[in-house]
Amino acid sequence: MASRITKFSKTIIPMADRVLVQRIKPVQKTASGLYIPEKAQEAINEGYVIAVGKGLVTQEGKIVASELKEGDKVLLPPYGGSAVKVDNEELILFRDSEILAKIQ
Repeated sequence: MASRITKFSKTIIPMADRVLVQRIKPVQKTASGLYIPEKAQEAINEGYVIAVGKGLVTQEGKIVASELKEGDKVLLPPYGGSAVKVDNEELILFRDSEILAKIQ
């Protein structure tokens, strides 16, 4: 799993119920070696969890921990999240509830 996740010089720790995700990059080359133009590449709505916040705080003050953990492969919504750029790599912060599914 570690080979799929890029290591960064800065540490970003999500707050509350936020999840930091690195989107999977689309294939840039065909099996025969031809390069695919950027506009023709398919958008992939999958990514790997880089970091997870402590969880959602209820009105009673209890913390509801996230079901996700670092390294999980997740299904992302096509829009949403807050883009964060670290070491020329784009990461996205989502709320835990915005993540559509965990892929096994």
